[in-house]
Amino acid sequence: MSEEPTPRPLPSSREAPTRDEPMLVLTGMSGAGRSTMANVLEDLGWYVVDNLPPQMLPQLLELHEEYLARTPEPMIHRVAAVVDVRSHGVFADFGQIVAELARTGHRPSVVFLDATDEALVRRFESVRRPHPLQGSGRLLDGIQRERALLGELRSEADVILDTSGLNVHQLAAKAMSLFAGDGAAQLRLAVMSFGFKYGVPLDADFVHDLRFLPNPFWVPELRPLTGRDEAVAEFVLSRPGAEEFVDDVVHLMDSVVKGFIREGRRYVTLAVGCTGGKHRSVAVAERLAERLRTDTVDTFLVHRDLGRE
Repeated sequence: MSEEPTPRPLPSSREAPTRDEPMLVLTGMSGAGRSTMANVLEDLGWYVVDNLPPQMLPQLLELHEEYLARTPEPMIHRVAAVVDVRSHGVFADFGQIVAELARTGHRPSVVFLDATDEALVRRFESVRRPHPLQGSGRLLDGIQRERALLGELRSEADVILDTSGLNVHQLAAKAMSLFAGDGAAQLRLAVMSFGFKYGVPLDADFVHDLRFLPNPFWVPELRPLTGRDEAVAEFVLSRPGAEEFVDDVVHLMDSVVKGFIREGRRYVTLAVGCTGGKHRSVAVAERLAERLRTDTVDTFLVHRDLGRE
């Protein structure tokens, strides 16, 4: 097997990629927001093909390369394909096709959109449409069949986005942050704050618990504020063990990020949680995003549960 090329970051809307730029594949659970994500990519200048059978990915890539080669100033620089279970039986070959593209040095970046069963049921019921795998069974039966079918693909995805607690506008903003980088970094690192009482994020690669720190909620003058306010940040980060924790995470992520870049991973989500996702996790996430940003790592913040209380 030939050696794979050095991984390159996804381009921004301000940087035209070279001919060997891999395509982007959107997949995941039905109802998790693929259409919203596809619309964001189109707004950023991507050419998006919806409901593409996975067997046609090599042909799409070949056609795009031919287009870039023969067009002096091409209008279309980036290509994304939405591939999902709507293609029914032919979808089963998706993993094998991606692996074959990787052997030729053209593995696409795979983005997997996910959500909890509860969120998916609520969305399907709101639009009054059946699940594509529901058949004559219940809506939940279709969701569970799809989850079983996509289990291995989810584990191999470059990035997993949990859309359970996001509305359409929040998902669009998160997608814009993910794909509208400056093009210089080799890895996009999402630093997410969250509240444990709302559940651990499904899309987190690393989860850290900040409930070992005193809670500003019990300080009357700090309770109405958030971790973005200087008074709360100073309170949290001045507690014994807080700055040491930040130093340890930065040191850990330094080694991890280098490994991910070597392995071609382009996206990582680091989540830090406290009880409600308002004070401690927000303050520490802000500090970590600042400390972890480098020439090769582009960080962006996601405060999942801020304002939810």
